[in-house]
Amino acid sequence: MPAIDEKVDVARLRRWIGKEMSTEETLTEALAARFHATLNLAGQPPREGERAPRLIHFCLAQPAVGPDLLSADGHVARGDFLPDIPLPHRMWASGELSFTGDLLVGQTIRRHSRVAEIELKKGRTGDLCFVAVDHRIEAEGALRVSERQMLVYRDASQPGGAALAVPAPDGLARETISPTPALLFRYSALTFNTHRIHYDRPYATKIEGYPGLVVQGPLQATLLFHFATRTSGGLPPDAFSFRGMSPAFDLDDLVLCAGKRDGRQRPLWTAHPDGPIAMQAEASWA
Repeated sequence: MPAIDEKVDVARLRRWIGKEMSTEETLTEALAARFHATLNLAGQPPREGERAPRLIHFCLAQPAVGPDLLSADGHVARGDFLPDIPLPHRMWASGELSFTGDLLVGQTIRRHSRVAEIELKKGRTGDLCFVAVDHRIEAEGALRVSERQMLVYRDASQPGGAALAVPAPDGLARETISPTPALLFRYSALTFNTHRIHYDRPYATKIEGYPGLVVQGPLQATLLFHFATRTSGGLPPDAFSFRGMSPAFDLDDLVLCAGKRDGRQRPLWTAHPDGPIAMQAEASWA
């Protein structure tokens, strides 16, 4: 099999570095209510002028394209904003976020995105290409969220990656949720994410080789963020980072775990019962 640098024209792909895109959307009461219901958050959803839950920006100002511009896997076809990397599978690998304020219901939210880095690697499951995208989330012209999103493109070998053998630790705080197909479908709808591994079981199992539907990375991150808020006196983190470690599926419960808070930081993770860590995260407070 040819090496990754023989299959991928690195110099051509790096021409995408610096490419930018901006989109806008109004944060409506209806969207806030749907986000609130999907995550089963406590209390009443926010109304006009009130603070929206953090990480709702994942649902805002997503590019809207017609079905003729979708790839076979449901993703937006490559080659416009994101590079057309010749590796078949794309997933959200990690994210780093910092908050300088909250979004308010009724505000116009602007999402400015820039391709920051492209890097090729050889991983334990085959060839990998990482694309870093920086996002600035602004409300009425004021910066509210700075985000670095890391996408990974991988080869077709070993679908889903090799499972980690070590079971996840229990943590000091735990909460169990059921990642039902309805939850996954609702979150995909909220984020306008048409990647078929999250809602199309025949595609996920027969084409991509997963045992079930894949729980979205940003959904796990959002669940962990609000779990961190609930277990830290209701104060939302000022910074949050997360990284996918192994796939999580709809076949079993998903456990949200929090470790011991060390000063301003607290580690968090998700796992299936007796399974390895699916997502590792860290919340921090100023």
